[in-house]
Amino acid sequence: MVATAATSSFFPVTSSPDSSDSKNKKLGSGSTNLGGIKSKPSASSGSLQVKANAQAPPKINGTTVVTSPVEGFKNEDGAGSPHPRTFINQLPDWSMLLAAITTIFLAAEKQWMMLDWKPRRPDMLIDPFGIGRIVQDGIVFRQNFSIRSYEIGADRTASIETLMNHLQETAINHCKSAGLLGEGFGATPEMCKKNLIWVVTRMQVVFDRYPTWGDVVQVDTWVSASGKNGMRRDWLVSDSKTGEVLTRASSVWVMMNKLTRRLSKIPEEVRGEIEPYFMNSDPVVAEDSRKLVKLDKSMAEHVRKGLTPRWSDLDVNQHVNNVKYIGWILESAPLPVLETHELSSMTLEYRRECGRESILQSLTTVSDSSVGDLVNVGEIECQHLLQLEEGSEIVRGRTQWRPKYAKSFGNVGQIPAESA
Repeated sequence: MVATAATSSFFPVTSSPDSSDSKNKKLGSGSTNLGGIKSKPSASSGSLQVKANAQAPPKINGTTVVTSPVEGFKNEDGAGSPHPRTFINQLPDWSMLLAAITTIFLAAEKQWMMLDWKPRRPDMLIDPFGIGRIVQDGIVFRQNFSIRSYEIGADRTASIETLMNHLQETAINHCKSAGLLGEGFGATPEMCKKNLIWVVTRMQVVFDRYPTWGDVVQVDTWVSASGKNGMRRDWLVSDSKTGEVLTRASSVWVMMNKLTRRLSKIPEEVRGEIEPYFMNSDPVVAEDSRKLVKLDKSMAEHVRKGLTPRWSDLDVNQHVNNVKYIGWILESAPLPVLETHELSSMTLEYRRECGRESILQSLTTVSDSSVGDLVNVGEIECQHLLQLEEGSEIVRGRTQWRPKYAKSFGNVGQIPAESA
């Protein structure tokens, strides 16, 4: 603006025609029009009489506003004259372009900082896990989990439900990574066509050591054949840093028609989908051949009644998640056992499913060898039964407990090598 004003001062001001012959006269003998001040020759004498413009300067809120000389220039029709064309005021307006360039650079810098983010301290928690990956010649699936603060219990260790959910999650992700996940929950494309789903019938779990908050556990899982119409799935949970084995689990699964809710044989089309992923190996947990006894109210020492499924307890197959059954079984465990011991192993047999409107009972009895002082005793074994109020069995179970903070964590397992 300063440059524009300075440039405009060099442009001549238009004068009236009567002053064209004033070049040969004295200074002041011509007529001019500068900033509203007019001069014209007097009728009685040759001298000039200066007359001020009759229009008073404008006022705003009582303050006189001085009009610049440039604003006084008027055309004959009263319209203001256009600004003079100079080099400065003909340049493009760069402000919008500069604003756009600045915005682009700021956005790029933000994205780069997000990609290049690194923890400022080595002890900061990092999530080194994702969907998992296939390892060991495409047979074993591996996934890491970080133990969250809301997943630990009163003992400052991960809860049973948390560990069992890790096993279930890796089983589903294994199917997904192998390309065998259809529209159903863990069902292959051919299973979806035939309305078939997987249901667990038996599970054995050994807890060698419980992880705590901030630990990152590595879960490996693989599948094998189990008889003519079953599939066995094994899990091996270890510390991702040290490799120490924490949990071992083995389970047997069969197929059920989700419309009729009856067990089904494995169709040849489905067998062709899953057999290429079978590993010929022994179970990671040796099978406990002892029979699980059926409890009744007369035998049970501890009974918990009125257990009902909530809507959140149902999975996409519209039956109660098998992990929920474990929580119900432990509802009737003796409180002294829970306070002084921790679960070291369990064996479960799933008899039937329960629906959303079912009402269940949890029954527990302590084995004869453990009866007495439950606080000071060493190993404790309990028998469990989860049943409907009318008596139908849902789950039979057997659990073993060791004193808390015991150092004997059992035998360390390894991923089995595929045998011939």
